[in-house]
Amino acid sequence: MSIETSSLDLAAEDAARWAAKAGVVTRELRDLHEAHAVIDLLIEIWGRPENPLMTVEFLRALTKAGNYVTGAYDGDRLVGVCIGFHEEPAARTLHSHIAGVAPGLVGRSVGTALKLHQRAWALARGIGTIEWTFDPLVSRNAYFNIVKLGALPVEYLPNFYGAMHDAINGGDDTDRLLVRWDLLSPRVVAACSGTPFERPAGGPSSRRVAAPADIAALRVADAAAAVAWRLRLRDELEPLMAAGGRVVDFDFDLGYLVEST
Repeated sequence: MSIETSSLDLAAEDAARWAAKAGVVTRELRDLHEAHAVIDLLIEIWGRPENPLMTVEFLRALTKAGNYVTGAYDGDRLVGVCIGFHEEPAARTLHSHIAGVAPGLVGRSVGTALKLHQRAWALARGIGTIEWTFDPLVSRNAYFNIVKLGALPVEYLPNFYGAMHDAINGGDDTDRLLVRWDLLSPRVVAACSGTPFERPAGGPSSRRVAAPADIAALRVADAAAAVAWRLRLRDELEPLMAAGGRVVDFDFDLGYLVEST
């Protein structure tokens, strides 16, 4: 995929601007010391010190093979990480597997800085699409992905990873939405530049699917209610998407906006 120099320059400028706004420096991580710091941060975010999401050895292999491993630094402290790997060669797509920010820094735009660094990195290598999964019950992530970044869900994946016994998932089924980030689409270019894009209002052929306000708190306070939310959202959203419905927006009060074909 050939990408114009002007698009590469704008992507790099967007990434630099968001890093400055977040007060971090984003850079690729390559050495052994940095790999250990990444694993320590993943344990700080997800827990599971006895079974971390990734091992140092595998992380080292990913970087050696030219995949994406980047950290966000606040001074000397690693406060965010984003890890991705290439999909099949014909797809020209990067799969972003893990992205996390240290507890206490949510809301400072560190995650945005990492994703825009990832976007610029991918475009510089002729990659026009990035995909990743997220928990559809986490409203703040839905808003971040769909509205702030301009990525769009393309598939509902029930219990994708199986039960994950960690500080975030709590052992429940791991339903996920696969999102596709078309890096040079008008929607994404506008979102990354900070220019609000026109959000769809919905019409006769559209439907709203509600999501909980704070599933993380609910999983702690009432695990049964959290499971009920997952089943309700799965029962509504999965068949809509399987039938060709397109998720085009998210609202904290109204939930997902799905346009039927």
